[in-house]
Amino acid sequence: MTHGNAPAAVPRSTLVVTAHAGDFVWRAGGAVALAASRGEKVTLACLTFGERGESAKAWREGRQLEEIKALRRDEAERAAAVLGAEVRFFDAGDYPLTETAELTDRLVGVYRATQPDVVLTHPAEDPYNGDHPAAHRMALQARILAQAVGYPGEGGVIGAPPVFCFEPHQPEMSGFRPEVLLDITEVWETKRAAMECLAAQRHLWDYYTDLAVRRGVQLRRNAGPNLGLAHTTLAEAYMRPYPQITKELA
Repeated sequence: MTHGNAPAAVPRSTLVVTAHAGDFVWRAGGAVALAASRGEKVTLACLTFGERGESAKAWREGRQLEEIKALRRDEAERAAAVLGAEVRFFDAGDYPLTETAELTDRLVGVYRATQPDVVLTHPAEDPYNGDHPAAHRMALQARILAQAVGYPGEGGVIGAPPVFCFEPHQPEMSGFRPEVLLDITEVWETKRAAMECLAAQRHLWDYYTDLAVRRGVQLRRNAGPNLGLAHTTLAEAYMRPYPQITKELA
């Protein structure tokens, strides 16, 4: 609602940059669903479909490359719709995902078009999947370039949106520390429904359900008893590559 000639408030914007089409569901589906439930705009930038490295089931079934791409695109579109987000596919090719100036420039365009208040992406390390660190580096480089007045391209320059790196599949081997624990209990059923859209990686459904339970235990322990959190609390974990800006320590 607006009053008089006051302009309508612009909804907050979240940008999620992922290497593969399924990554946003497993790693950040709760954060996406929470933002969407608050009426925020969420844009998912999927650099690849995960057609070569994350579609083993489809390959074993004898499917061909273009068929697998179409399958993974359909899964990701249905999962994004469940979460309440818009998904954009770059089709840059995985295993390996090659960092290029052109691909980074395309990401700059997404930053400037969406003007994100928050950015979610992969952490800097993952010794099991080089596509994930490549996506991380391009996501951060594009953020820097999108801030530069002199960098060419359409759209206005962005501010300095905080970046949260979501949890990798092998956190102990990737230098990941759960610095931020996000309570996703109220949207868990939505995240689970999105996960179940990804039949090509069905083996991960239970893994990420169990992970949400474990991170929920950590959240309750660090929140303390005064918040009265239920034993069924579920959570996602994040790291921050940049400092938190605040006027009050809390």
